[in-house]
Amino acid sequence: MAILSLHSALQDSGAALFDDYSLLAAVQEERLTRRKGGGGLPRRAITEILEATAIASDRVEAVVLGRGQYPLSFFRMPEPTSGLVEGEPFGDLNAALVRAETDPATRILDIEALLRDLGLPAGVPVHFFNHHRAHALSALFHTDWEEALVYTADGGGDNVHYSHYLLRGGRLDCLFGDDRWLRREKRVDSLGQAYGIITDALGFRANRHEGKLTGLAAYGKARVADDIAGHFLVDGEGRINSDFRSTEAMRECLRGLVAELLPEDAAASMQEALERVMLASISRLLSRYRMSRLALAGGVFANVRLNRFLGEATALDEIFIFPGMGDEGLPIGGCLDFLLTRDGLPRWLGERRRLDDVFWGRSFDDTIDAVLGNAPEVIRLPGEPAAVAAECLARGLAGALYEGRMEFGPRALGNRSILASPADAAINQRLNDRLQRSEFMPFAPYVLAEDAAEVFDITPANAYACRFMTVTVSVKDAWRKRIPAVVHVDGTARPQVVQAAHQPLYADILGRFKARTGLPVLINTSFNAHEEPIINRPEECLRALVDDRIDFVVTRNAVFRRKR
Repeated sequence: MAILSLHSALQDSGAALFDDYSLLAAVQEERLTRRKGGGGLPRRAITEILEATAIASDRVEAVVLGRGQYPLSFFRMPEPTSGLVEGEPFGDLNAALVRAETDPATRILDIEALLRDLGLPAGVPVHFFNHHRAHALSALFHTDWEEALVYTADGGGDNVHYSHYLLRGGRLDCLFGDDRWLRREKRVDSLGQAYGIITDALGFRANRHEGKLTGLAAYGKARVADDIAGHFLVDGEGRINSDFRSTEAMRECLRGLVAELLPEDAAASMQEALERVMLASISRLLSRYRMSRLALAGGVFANVRLNRFLGEATALDEIFIFPGMGDEGLPIGGCLDFLLTRDGLPRWLGERRRLDDVFWGRSFDDTIDAVLGNAPEVIRLPGEPAAVAAECLARGLAGALYEGRMEFGPRALGNRSILASPADAAINQRLNDRLQRSEFMPFAPYVLAEDAAEVFDITPANAYACRFMTVTVSVKDAWRKRIPAVVHVDGTARPQVVQAAHQPLYADILGRFKARTGLPVLINTSFNAHEEPIINRPEECLRALVDDRIDFVVTRNAVFRRKR
């Protein structure tokens, strides 16, 4: 059964296509519009995944939708404009549902008109998902646990900012955050929003640059962490509350608290407050229900320092963060919600599987060599690709690996990655200058599974998460001075642990680099310039090479450099 799931919103829109429980393709709208965090009705993403899978639109047998923002033209009644995307006005379906006190959403949204616009069959079944339930299911589905706490946290969705689910005894119970809270008074309790407020106060862009705050925090002192955390209270049920009357009151208070601080101290204060309150909430739930496995999703858990802290402070058996933890992952969780509703929990639990990768976009392996090789500014280097690339890296050059299907989610994991040697810390500044980036956290490393525990503090609790670069770990003392380019000021790194069987070229380059230099680690940073999404099409790869963002590109068949 072909199931098309989409998230339509003012930012982070995207789509996913399933054949029952098999995820065939998923892509974020930003990769196609080339606007970071791009929103809107994901028309391009839908076209992309249907073309990539060679599935005609008339073969779609079910459509899954979130209750986000949609073009006003599809609302049955006049609605206020909540924002514009490419000049098209959007309204908020969730807000309309709350105001109208009506269900289902089809009474508010003209589904037939929407399906016509997207070129989908008339009368196809439509399923609406709950925002936080979709986040929760995206994480839980990719585990094999019999018992777990599933916790979500973000800046808001379907009237709440958190959800708590408990898997135990063959049951999945929602403790907080499902549709029972859809029409209750909206809570002012979002640590995700608080983090965004401080991000904005420091001159960065909220909902875009929170990662900069995370990196900057390691340089500062948490001078007002007590003051920030003191506004957030955790009750006996593990629910986070606050004493703020409104979001504006929160903004005014938090901006006032950090107004006189150095940026690094403001960042450290917000980071520590986040960690402290989240730990209080999650540890209370883990203790109360005697859980030792934790699945996480939602934008708050893009914070890799928080994820490490939670894993270590709670002595978990295992932690897993869905790699598409932000709203870009909602189409995947939404389809899993449809399947759970259709089939029931026993079948759904039996269909779960651990992730091997997140390569769900389109592959351009059939065209990339021609695009690069036919460009007059580019030459093809002789030799076996992995060997040539490893030698270039050993000589201090920075190159991009472009192969296979594009990654899904915020992290580049080896198919659209920039690689470099970790031996010289100065590479961070040099490469950031070329990419026009400003970062406070060093580049992330990747390491082969057989070497991971020698270099990093890899444990059974964090090993799964480390495959997707969603958690920081300590770097072993013996290696910190040998690979300084990937070690943060606090002695941690955000590694990707690679299985050679799943990514042979990526692993081969690293293996040859290790044989040449003795270093079992290479830098992996996203193949993109400042404020751009990760590279998608071959033409974008070519432009990056010609514009001197990188020194070379390695594909499955060759290595390419600019002519000198």
